[in-house]
Amino acid sequence: MLKLVSYPLTLLYLICFGLTLTIFHPIQWFCLKVLGYHAHKQSVSLLNWWLMRCTHLIGTRYTFKNPHDIPTDKPLIITTNHQSMYDIPPIIWYMRKHHPKFVSKKELGKGIPSVSFNLRHGGSVLIDRKDAKQALEQIAVLGQYIETHNRSAVIFPEGTRSRDGHPKPFKPMGLKTLLQNAPSALVVPISINNSWKLLRYGKFPMGLGAHLHFQVHAPIPNTGKHEEIIARTEEAIKKGIKTL
Repeated sequence: MLKLVSYPLTLLYLICFGLTLTIFHPIQWFCLKVLGYHAHKQSVSLLNWWLMRCTHLIGTRYTFKNPHDIPTDKPLIITTNHQSMYDIPPIIWYMRKHHPKFVSKKELGKGIPSVSFNLRHGGSVLIDRKDAKQALEQIAVLGQYIETHNRSAVIFPEGTRSRDGHPKPFKPMGLKTLLQNAPSALVVPISINNSWKLLRYGKFPMGLGAHLHFQVHAPIPNTGKHEEIIARTEEAIKKGIKTL
């Protein structure tokens, strides 16, 4: 019965989602081309606030716990597990004062209003997952960027999303490359729960009533002991994941 109800609600959600992306595309362009970086960054934050509001139409709720006083004058490497595309808007919105930029697959760099524009022009990097050399080169560029500008890189070291909430083993090279190129960065682990439930039936219809939880863990300094840092980060994230 719940799945039947989700069909019309999903259709309504997708209409609102598409309208939001379409409306914010020219807003982003104007902000970046006319007003500059900071205006563009604010438009992206607001876009993602609206994208979260759209999911309320299918009963989605958000809890984002960040009990830590994370400095804004240092670069961050935000490291999380990955359950769905719905992991991203809350990170952009709730971590907005840290200017999050993403390691994203190149396929997202074209064809999606607002999203593709931001990925190409907002400081994120697009990687070819079939070309390890290109991917690591781009991740190194992102590490140098956040080190220079005191911004944050967001990376999903599992490499691909979990379809049932169970965490996958880390693929450490991307995170290690960021650590090497942003030596003053703090690593900020985040555990994400329940965003996979939005796609429990696939892309259509969507799951109703998901309560997404984001738990920010204590920052880990980049001491240069990269393997130890990666292991601590993975342990912190996995301890915060509930798979029931």
